[in-house]
Amino acid sequence: MLQDPKTIRYYQRLSDTLSELWRRGYRSQELQLFRDGFITALRYGQELDSGQIYRLEQEITRFQSSPENFESPDFMPMLEEER
Repeated sequence: MLQDPKTIRYYQRLSDTLSELWRRGYRSQELQLFRDGFITALRYGQELDSGQIYRLEQEITRFQSSPENFESPDFMPMLEEER
């Protein structure tokens, strides 16, 4: 579980971007490349210490392995007479 506010912000940014890329049609391999590049940039930028990066990497891997994060919503638009 992430507790550092800066790490949480990076997690939110990365998870939101991965979800958006999925909706745009990118698939698992491409998302992994993006994730790895993002994490590498954090390492080189020294934004977080190595322990925070390790925890972030664990959490985002857990996020990516959960299928419900990358499913299309199953909803039907309401018809005029149903309203």
